[in-house]
Amino acid sequence: MHLGAFHSPANSKHVKEVFEALAQESPSPGGGEVRQVAPLGRRTCVSTSPFALVHDYLLVLRGAERTFAAMADVWPEAPVYTLLYDRDATEERFEAHPVYSSPLQRVGARQAGFRRLLPLLPLAARRLPVRDADVVVSSSSAFAHGVRPGPDAVHVCYCHSPFRYAWHERERGLSEAPTPLRPALDAVLRAIRRWDLRSTRGVTRYIANSNITRERIQKFWNRDSSVVHPPVSVERFERDEPEDYFLFVGEVVRHKRVELALEAASRAGARIKVVGTGPELERLRTLYGDSAEFVGRAEDGQLEKLYARARALVMPNVEEFGITAVEAQAAGRPVIAAGAGGALETVVEGETGVHFKPGQVDELAEAMRDTDFDRFDPDKIVGNARRFSTRRFQKRLRRAVDVAVAA
Repeated sequence: MHLGAFHSPANSKHVKEVFEALAQESPSPGGGEVRQVAPLGRRTCVSTSPFALVHDYLLVLRGAERTFAAMADVWPEAPVYTLLYDRDATEERFEAHPVYSSPLQRVGARQAGFRRLLPLLPLAARRLPVRDADVVVSSSSAFAHGVRPGPDAVHVCYCHSPFRYAWHERERGLSEAPTPLRPALDAVLRAIRRWDLRSTRGVTRYIANSNITRERIQKFWNRDSSVVHPPVSVERFERDEPEDYFLFVGEVVRHKRVELALEAASRAGARIKVVGTGPELERLRTLYGDSAEFVGRAEDGQLEKLYARARALVMPNVEEFGITAVEAQAAGRPVIAAGAGGALETVVEGETGVHFKPGQVDELAEAMRDTDFDRFDPDKIVGNARRFSTRRFQKRLRRAVDVAVAA
């Protein structure tokens, strides 16, 4: 979530009406109506399934959403609850499930504009009607862990990250907002931190997607967790002859440190291709348009070829996990990654790629310029990627949920 588009909900009459509806509604204990505006083609009564699956918002199909899709496949008949849902943007990936969205759906928010709803999202999460479920499995990088199951339910949360802008990236989040709105945003983020801490009491067990996320769950929430790495569809990638370009794949936002990769490539005299869109795209295109190629959003087939033909993938940000690093390795290509966070678990130094000191543009440029990428064995690279297969993830997740239920 990029906070540059934040504004006070008091400026929108429609959002105020939704806030009032949220404040008046309480989770239905007996099968009341789930209020949806979008015609999702699903029944409107609350499901009585013993399982409930929850994700923050289903507005795109990227790493967290693909992980949730793999989670949903473990329980194929379970209903899905989410704050906002865009069927087309998620490529109808959840059509096999009943999908229920919050009253915020009536605002018509999409990926480009949902950030303006930030003050309402915690309240909307608490109003998602999951009280009839015996087991709730949530997928959370922000608010999904704050749902309120029944008092005897088991709630297992797969945590991609505590909400970064309320915790470890608060200053960055404030810097992305317009200056006049920063005091209001600061107050909202402080309120979310308090809400976050209260919400942890309703979670039976946390599962972290990496060691750095496990450390943050302990540091911020004082909760223990186990680690289950996210799934990657490694089988869909094939090798090809590499060409003379580096590759970045991800959202073009500040916290992804795309500019670091572009500047390093410029200093190294290397070609780089950027796959992705976001609020930083036009600014970076203006600065680096002569030395970098901005591909925009790529379809799966195009992305697979870009991975397979790159000299190496560049992952300049410290990621909680970093699915793109595994995808590149599944295509047989090495990775240059910031040496912290998930990259320490996915990229084997000297075998499947190299690490550089986070934030050091000259060190990254040196790695681009001086590393012999032909020396990496594609068989070993692909073998490392297979450790993160979807099947292995699903098996470990189901076992963790079963243990929590049995306990």
